Amino acid sequence: MRSAVFILLACLLFVDVKDMSQSPKGRCYCMDAGVKFILPRLIEKIEVYYPSSSCENMELVATLKASGEQKCLNPKSRFAKNFIKDEQKKKGNLE
Repeated sequence: MRSAVFILLACLLFVDVKDMSQSPKGRCYCMDAGVKFILPRLIEKIEVYYPSSSCENMELVATLKASGEQKCLNPKSRFAKNFIKDEQKKKGNLE
């Protein structure tokens, strides 16, 4: 009887571990595509999160000056691409 219970529990554990390996390892901050543009004068800062083991997407999170609210920018938008290019130029990564 004990061996049958042990085998059943072992099988359930194996199935649970197998399913966990297929689930995403982490969470992304931005759940949707994000906005395409925010007036630069309204932005306090923009944080860039590069793809990692916890999130496979590049994410740009803008913090607004007045409210402190955070909004996701669409990294494929022209505004976001220009921001990334300008930041890379400032850091000397692009010539």
